[in-house]
Amino acid sequence: MRKLVEATFVSLDGVIESPERWALPLWGKADKDAALRQLNDFDAFLLGRSTYEKFAAAWSQINGDPYFDRINSLPKFVPSTTLKTATWNATPIRGDVAAEVARLKQRPGKGIIKYGTGVLDQTLIDHHLIDEFKFSIFPIVVGSGRRLFEGVDSSKLKVRLTDAQTSPTGIVVVSYAVD
Repeated sequence: MRKLVEATFVSLDGVIESPERWALPLWGKADKDAALRQLNDFDAFLLGRSTYEKFAAAWSQINGDPYFDRINSLPKFVPSTTLKTATWNATPIRGDVAAEVARLKQRPGKGIIKYGTGVLDQTLIDHHLIDEFKFSIFPIVVGSGRRLFEGVDSSKLKVRLTDAQTSPTGIVVVSYAVD
């Protein structure tokens, strides 16, 4: 079975909203290179609708950068009841999201990566579909914005630390397996 890994940028005070404003200035070449190496373990993306729309608008036009070329080449799956058309190598998931994601995990291939934490997480957590969380904790206090797991009942979520690394820019990347 394919593994579903959720990777999220988070500030020291738990903010995940608008990382392009606070995280990217701290995200150096070594961080980007590590993210590109990580993508070798995956052959598909799962993105919530709003993350998909934001990323497609910003990233689909970038060419000639190995990290973005890899992201742009991967098939993307987007659960949504409101997405009218899908571009950027994406397929909408309609109907029973949990059943469709479970089917995706049963297909042959490498892992599936999901960037960002949001509304979709409630369904994924409720149905035990996430296998690992990978949080990149940035050395910055943002102050306000949507927080990690905000609006998501994660009380039944059991995790176990499997890895922790610090980048040259001070970002701590922790991985938690979901039990």
